[in-house]
Amino acid sequence: MTVLEDRIEMADADANTKRLDELFERLERMPVPEGFRVEIVGGNVHMTPQRSTHWEIIFEIAQAIRVRFGREARVFSDVRIDFPGHENGFCPDIAMLRDSAKKDEEGRWRYQDVEFVAEVISEGTAANDYGPKKIAYAMAEVPVYVIADPYQGRCYAYTHPKDGDYAMRTWVDFGTDIDLTGTEVDLVLKTDDFPRD
Repeated sequence: MTVLEDRIEMADADANTKRLDELFERLERMPVPEGFRVEIVGGNVHMTPQRSTHWEIIFEIAQAIRVRFGREARVFSDVRIDFPGHENGFCPDIAMLRDSAKKDEEGRWRYQDVEFVAEVISEGTAANDYGPKKIAYAMAEVPVYVIADPYQGRCYAYTHPKDGDYAMRTWVDFGTDIDLTGTEVDLVLKTDDFPRD
């Protein structure tokens, strides 16, 4: 890259962040119904109701990470992290950050520190999780991305991000362990208790 290209990219990123900040500020002033999750994918606002099935799977994954890495593990749910691409202010169902992660000057976590992301499929936003979010996570070089799909009763694990995609994809049916040993998270994720929709 040239100096000019670097400056253009930095200016685009700054404009992107400012626009996301404006959108989230407007959303905070809106009467978003309790129990709804809000995020911005490709500049589009998505509000999704949280279902008990959704929460149970999130909780199981978060617990597994805490058991493996202890209470000091930086595990978040529904916390805004801006990812590469056009206006991507995601609030992942589960995000685990590296131990050395620090907030940026705006007080937000940086996508460069994300080691693991999991999304639980909601009927209305499934296309985001399988499409633009998967691409953004790969562009951000998130080492491990897991999708839990309670409609199919299946989990997909994406690893080895390269050139804006994941080189490896494995899937297991609910009830079968997801073996993530040898990855950044180095754990076996049990899916026996994942409920189905």
